[in-house]
Amino acid sequence: MATRTKRPRVAQPGGGGEPDSDPVAGFLSWCGRVGLELSPKVAVSRQGTVAGYGMVTRESVLPGELLFAVPRAALLSPHTCSIRGLLERERDALQSQSGWVPLLLALLHELQAPASLWSPYFALWPELDRLEHPMFWPEEERQRLLQGTGVPEAVDKDLANIRSEFYSIVLPFMEAHPDLFGPSVRSLELYHQLVALVMAYSFQEPLEEEEDEKEPNSPLMVPAADILNHLANHNANLEYSADYLRMVATQPIPKGQEIFNTYGQMANWQLIHMYGFVEPYPDNTDDTADIQMVTVREAAVRGTKGEAERLQLYERWDFLCKLEMVGEEGAFVIGREEVLTEEELAATLKVLCMPAEEFREFKDRDGWGEDEWEEDRLTVTNIPKLKASWRQLLRDSVLLTLQTYATDLKTEEDVLSNKEAYAKLSWREKQALQVRYGQKMILHQLLELTS
Repeated sequence: MATRTKRPRVAQPGGGGEPDSDPVAGFLSWCGRVGLELSPKVAVSRQGTVAGYGMVTRESVLPGELLFAVPRAALLSPHTCSIRGLLERERDALQSQSGWVPLLLALLHELQAPASLWSPYFALWPELDRLEHPMFWPEEERQRLLQGTGVPEAVDKDLANIRSEFYSIVLPFMEAHPDLFGPSVRSLELYHQLVALVMAYSFQEPLEEEEDEKEPNSPLMVPAADILNHLANHNANLEYSADYLRMVATQPIPKGQEIFNTYGQMANWQLIHMYGFVEPYPDNTDDTADIQMVTVREAAVRGTKGEAERLQLYERWDFLCKLEMVGEEGAFVIGREEVLTEEELAATLKVLCMPAEEFREFKDRDGWGEDEWEEDRLTVTNIPKLKASWRQLLRDSVLLTLQTYATDLKTEEDVLSNKEAYAKLSWREKQALQVRYGQKMILHQLLELTS
């Protein structure tokens, strides 16, 4: 990850003893024992990495070259841990909204198990009480620095879900098995930390094409793979096979360069929420800005004249809800070069702006055909060509969105352009500034395109 927290030795809660004095040597020795094959061309290192541990090349690497291979038996998951039989038998009782409870229980058990197979792997984990996810920031700081970005709302949901999950499922399970879970791991604070760790360090095996209708696979911990830091412009990718997970180079990597994985196309607000870091502007080419769906409704309501028009607008909104184009909690997502929710935003602008007679016909038909939809493609490049009413509604929605931030774009630019002022910011202030600035740049681009 681009700016992960430092990873000094981690003390094991209630077991495991003192970690190896050289965690890397202990981890490499463990790799040999479990059959985790590291290419001689790569090294686990603190030197030459963007933050904490990372992986760098000893020799130049070509695209397609294998960097390391992790046997499935070395993965840490509910299916490989030492209490796998119990977790499987109790699977129905461990169902939760997140789907993470079995893995978290596996971690809670292995962390305090004196002879856990994964102890040398744990030694490379970050210190759990120094994770930088916003869920660990004081609430006042989180609100002040990240207001308008969507992060505080996401964290509030996380904290409520974590607390509910811990007290309704996890703690009763641990108390029912005191021989497997000592008092040191029956802690809401530790559970918070492990949820954040799973957010930041776990992997989720993609479903096969024919399995698209299935629930997503549960997360699992992949030793070696989670050492790699993240960049949008990454140079390695994890591949899944029946017996191994393989990290393969996707572009040439010169000698002495860091190897970067990707966690997917993630905006900066998602990176800081889930991983505790951001990519500074303009490096994150996957950055986005959200316009809340209800904000577009509010902008449209403000443009109505009289009660009759307002009622007509709410009727249109209800119809869009019926078509599953909008919702009370959804957002329209705009990237630097594309509208990621193109169909939903186009449908909303079209329906909220169409003449009354056209809406009646549209409603009677229960929507439109494919040919009609093709006529209204909504891309960033064709926003200036949209109907004037569409552009105005989109512009009004952007202006309302910008009002949700505590500062304006010029304030952010002034700090970013002043090296002395920027250097005085705390690490959290810098991260939050990058999140806000990237979003506002996209929103201001929309203002220019709709003017």
